[in-house]
Amino acid sequence: MDILNQVIGMMNKEEVRFLKLYFSRFMPSAERKDLQMFDYVRKSGEEYDEDKIFKKLYADGEKNAFYRLKNRLSEEICKSITLQYYESDDLNKVLYLLALNKFFFNRNKFKLALHFLKKAETKSKKLEQYELLDIIYGEYIKLSHEIMTINPEEYVAKRKQNYQHLLTLRQIDDILAVVSYRLKVNQNFSARDNPVLELLQKTIDDFSSDKEIIANPAFRFRIYQAVSQILLQRRDYNSLEDFLLTTYKQFTREKLFNKSNHNTKLQMLTYLVNTLFAQNKTEMSLQYAEKLQEAMHEFNNLLYDKYKFFYYNALMLNYSLNDVDKGIRLLEELRDKETLKNTPFYEVFLHLNLAILWFRKKEFHQAIKNLNKLYQHEGYKNADTMLKFKIAIAELMIRYELKDYDFLDYKTAQIRKDFRELLDSVENRREKEFLGILRDMSTVEFVEANKSLVAKIRSFITTDTMDGNDDAEVINYSNWLKAKAGLEE
Repeated sequence: MDILNQVIGMMNKEEVRFLKLYFSRFMPSAERKDLQMFDYVRKSGEEYDEDKIFKKLYADGEKNAFYRLKNRLSEEICKSITLQYYESDDLNKVLYLLALNKFFFNRNKFKLALHFLKKAETKSKKLEQYELLDIIYGEYIKLSHEIMTINPEEYVAKRKQNYQHLLTLRQIDDILAVVSYRLKVNQNFSARDNPVLELLQKTIDDFSSDKEIIANPAFRFRIYQAVSQILLQRRDYNSLEDFLLTTYKQFTREKLFNKSNHNTKLQMLTYLVNTLFAQNKTEMSLQYAEKLQEAMHEFNNLLYDKYKFFYYNALMLNYSLNDVDKGIRLLEELRDKETLKNTPFYEVFLHLNLAILWFRKKEFHQAIKNLNKLYQHEGYKNADTMLKFKIAIAELMIRYELKDYDFLDYKTAQIRKDFRELLDSVENRREKEFLGILRDMSTVEFVEANKSLVAKIRSFITTDTMDGNDDAEVINYSNWLKAKAGLEE
């Protein structure tokens, strides 16, 4: 699949609507071959057939014209996206202002160029975008040849000072790179020793003699981002818990959180809630969920809508262990929120979590009902392949509970076909083994009475526990198999 297909495939309804309005400035939509191609690519998805659309648009067989059309469509889509989002991000706005400066400079409209350059400088300073400031000061020096009121000495001095900031940032990036590498290669952390914080401090001490860099809030926030992402990827929740608790308390005590980094604060609290839940610390997880809700109201509810789903999801996760009914009520309340309806990704997880909770209540028909809603949702089409794979396996478990063995056989064959590459990978050997066990279970009347099958299940559970990867499952394989084989303690 080429770039054009990928770009069109990721566009949402609002972006498509904006694009068609953008195109309508020139000629009616029905007369545009590029829009016809766009609609075909969007609707066909993975079934895209280039020969089919080529023959439809160019009956005379003019291949060069077809390729020119593809290139033009790609360029126009990118222009439309740029136009739609140039003000959605402060950094985009700076780049837009710099482009205007260049445009007017090349037209010899130097005062207009200066006007937009000053705006770009103000925003870049606020964002601490030192790389852009280096370019901006260079533009001031060029303008000084045309406007006598600009003193180049002032901007030469500013550029030198800014260069020192750049050197500091590069040293920070060097340290971050070493921190990331050391954390990645040190895979043998034990839950008891948990040396992440010590390793972090040692790395900083080894590579920085500048106390100002260590105290720099920007550096400390970047360290947080790097370390938390690595520990999340490794699912090292014990180390992540210690790191997040220590970092959050330090940042709060030193009053480092403000409006400009408020998103990071809410992200950190969300990570804390989920990490504590993963560590089975339900009460503490709920305490930090309330801290998250309080923070969501700060700065006049600045990011309330963005984190509303994460707050509700945090409550649902914790209630799923001790009050399933309350968790279901929360999700159904969230389903009616208008904000959620504008975010298909969140709605996908809402239906999935409802299916999980109904499964835990042993209301298997309700669980399947919510899975079917999930499959029909437009957001599911763009979901990650691995997530679809895990959801498909969860459905097999529900179908087994419903004794729907014919559908179970059909669905298993479909999974082996649709996710063949995943099943062949070493990383998913557990899923492959689990499917084999599930197949065997569907052929016997009493699992507990089949000694060879129970032995196979016992071996799977032991290996599963040693691997420590069961948190990545939609429905925990081992716990479910224990119940089916009578191995619960």
